[in-house]
Amino acid sequence: MTPGRLAYIALNAAILIFILAPIAIIFVFAVNPVPYIDFPPSGFTWDWFVQFFTSDIFMRSLWLSLRVAAIVTLLAVFFGATASLAIARGNLPGARTITAFVLSPLMLPAILTGLALFQAYMFLDIGRPLWGLVMGHVLVTTPYVVRTTLAVLHNFDTRLEEAATNLGAGPVRVYFEVTLPLIKPGVIAGGIFAFIVSFDQFPVSLFLIGPGNETLPITLFNYLKFEMDGRIAAASVVSILISLVVVIGIDRTVGLRSYGKM
Repeated sequence: MTPGRLAYIALNAAILIFILAPIAIIFVFAVNPVPYIDFPPSGFTWDWFVQFFTSDIFMRSLWLSLRVAAIVTLLAVFFGATASLAIARGNLPGARTITAFVLSPLMLPAILTGLALFQAYMFLDIGRPLWGLVMGHVLVTTPYVVRTTLAVLHNFDTRLEEAATNLGAGPVRVYFEVTLPLIKPGVIAGGIFAFIVSFDQFPVSLFLIGPGNETLPITLFNYLKFEMDGRIAAASVVSILISLVVVIGIDRTVGLRSYGKM
């Protein structure tokens, strides 16, 4: 093996360790019996996880985050896939400008988006309802679906749709039996991004939550103001595992790897 190859492998290994080290520290903190970061750990315990799962406040915020993320994912997938098809197939004037406008939430700091939505809600005198939080999350997650779906549509062979039409299929049947299955990889990838971004969303939620509607990131933020113990680490581990379960579950049921080979 050449020195250049060794240097390349060492550099990639260092980058990987740098990325994964914070996650490893969180896992160690979550099973450490002492209520502070201690390395090497002084023991092993599941007590912090037990306290997390038996806490009414944490469980209420966790289930709210899951419900909001699920609703946001469905809406983001619907709006994102529809917008992508309109941009790619609609022959719209100024399609590039429309695309840049739709993707603009990705370019703005989320905290500015949250502040702008908060001011808009206050101006319209609608307060901070739960549906307002959902709409805020949809705004910042839909661009992910649009981006991944447009990437698939860029290499889409329209002759398949034309062939289905020539064989007598109507527009609706062509969409559900030809178009949708072929753009499914992009839509699913965008949906995964939408779920994870919504579930872990902090800046937008900080401005839009109402009393009794605190999501898990906001609950953790408020908890950190007064205490710093293993429950925070346990909650972080649970959040990481939920994201992994979503990705692995979709891969097992839909088969993303098979799409990745296409």
